[in-house]
Amino acid sequence: MPFQIVRNDLSKMKVDAIVGAADPADGSGAGTGAVGTASIRSSHDLPAAYIIRTVGTEWKGGSSGEEEILRSCYRAALKLASEHDLTSIAFPLLASDSYGFPEGVALRMLLPEVEAFLEKHDTDVYLVVPEERAFGLSGERYGDIDSYIDAHYVEKERPGADMPVPGFFGAAPGFPTAPVLHAAKARPTAPVPPTEQEKRSGGLLHAWKPVSSARGAQPREEAERYSDAEQCADIEPLEDADPGAGAEPLGSVCASFSMARSLDDCLLDLQKSFMELVFSYADAREMSDVEVQKRANLDKRAFSKLKCGNTRNPSKTTALALAVALRLNLDETKDLLARAGLALSPCSRQDLIVQYFIEHEAYDIHEINIALFEHGETPLGSQAKE
Repeated sequence: MPFQIVRNDLSKMKVDAIVGAADPADGSGAGTGAVGTASIRSSHDLPAAYIIRTVGTEWKGGSSGEEEILRSCYRAALKLASEHDLTSIAFPLLASDSYGFPEGVALRMLLPEVEAFLEKHDTDVYLVVPEERAFGLSGERYGDIDSYIDAHYVEKERPGADMPVPGFFGAAPGFPTAPVLHAAKARPTAPVPPTEQEKRSGGLLHAWKPVSSARGAQPREEAERYSDAEQCADIEPLEDADPGAGAEPLGSVCASFSMARSLDDCLLDLQKSFMELVFSYADAREMSDVEVQKRANLDKRAFSKLKCGNTRNPSKTTALALAVALRLNLDETKDLLARAGLALSPCSRQDLIVQYFIEHEAYDIHEINIALFEHGETPLGSQAKE
């Protein structure tokens, strides 16, 4: 399940458990072996069923092992969530108030523990902040995002904004439509039957059938009919592949991917739908469907709908999340978005922030989401329901 950042009062979160730091004034963290641990109890009258208390230590400048103790606090709380079969847990920035930890440090200690936990568990994990806060994590690690936005941002109402902006693919609001690599002029190519390996690997083309079409591709309506009956029969639940079982990577039209492709391969690539191209990139990177789903910060249900073809076109946040998960470069990202009728826009701060991270080859979606959150933009992947 995804990691989500929300603005709320922690005590009002309707989750299985909320987490808080034990008060350092009560002496509970002074005992040998007590720091870095956590305990759980009933919350009584709160919306959350449980309260998990962690025992940290005072911030002393970072030279006394405080950071590792705080990571241990996060880790201990998540372990309790697993042991008690909790499906949702909400954290504040632990130790940033009572123990005096800088917020940026508290956040950096949280993210790797959450990422490691979510690789093995399907649990909703929330970071709850009471108001907009600038943690400074994204700027601290990747430079000045604000300067990048200022240099590239285009106001929609600015005079001359109807002219295309170099470096952006497709059409942004108020911009003329750009051709997609001249795909309309490509010579129609007959569909190629899948290899036995492709048939075994399943994926979006699990129900492949040769059809006649002017574009050499299966019509969307026919593909969707196959999706429900055949393609999705074995999708739920998504399971991690056993490394020792010789499992095939995520299925697609391509069994292999080479940097030096023939012209026919390139033309066939132009005819792929959004998810077909996602699966091609996943195959090239030997990523399983579960790995793509988790790296994109998507829940299983949302990803399965895309995989089955039950969702015609993804939202912008989902499309960008998949581009980040697949570690696409900027040109690949623009191409992928175009398959869903989307484009990066210089009028969108969200797009510029994501583009900034892609250009810096920084593909940690949680850190990207922190930067988006800091700038008041919608994070990528699955979002909490209001």
